[in-house]
Amino acid sequence: MVAQTRTPRSEWIDAGLAALAAGGPDAVRVDLLAKSLGVTRGGFYWHFANRQAFLDALLQEWEQRCTDDVLERVESEGGDAKAKVRKAGALTFSKRLLPIDLAVRDWARRDSGVASRLRRVDNRRMDYLRGLIGTYVDDADEVEARAMLAFSLAIGHHFIAAGHRGRSRRQVLENATQRLLD
Repeated sequence: MVAQTRTPRSEWIDAGLAALAAGGPDAVRVDLLAKSLGVTRGGFYWHFANRQAFLDALLQEWEQRCTDDVLERVESEGGDAKAKVRKAGALTFSKRLLPIDLAVRDWARRDSGVASRLRRVDNRRMDYLRGLIGTYVDDADEVEARAMLAFSLAIGHHFIAAGHRGRSRRQVLENATQRLLD
């Protein structure tokens, strides 16, 4: 007799996060995920009671990856406060995590529970930024302004389609970041 192998929970989560990033919460459908994983729907219910439990697990995993994991990595790699600000931004809004973050932000516009979780995540991010910026800026109003501008730049630049008059987007972002860190 051959033992049946279940699709690991982590594979369901990864597939769910990919679907969320690609099409929002409406794209997170058990039948489509099972098909993409090449398995039956039955394995899903081994790990999750229902779709809502799965969506909650996706949000928990997103929060873990984009806050706890990022902050742990930034702190373990060390460096001065300015280097940590750069590293935290690069990791939080990386090609791997950014699409999920943007999908959660969009979802939060229509779901108060998701909005509450997003607020908690953003508050942790802002608190971390404030703490780092506060090590080299003394004025509390300036710390708050720089943290807000840095966070807005990290999220908002993805929505701006304007050109930069002979400069690359990367050059402009680097210049803006440098101004915030000076």
